[in-house]
Amino acid sequence: MIKYVIDKNACIGCGACVAVCPVGAACEAGDASEIDSVKCIGCGACANLCPVGAVSVE
Repeated sequence: MIKYVIDKNACIGCGACVAVCPVGAACEAGDASEIDSVKCIGCGACANLCPVGAVSVE
């Protein structure tokens, strides 16, 4: 299964990934966001929408 991760050094905390995630796997965590790998369905919406490219496939 595809697993998406957020580079906390690149994330600007805009919340775009949180807003677009259809299953609520992305959440805000302080100054950055993170993805719950258990909830993530690998759709890639977060990676496609991230304005700084902080989301990638692991």
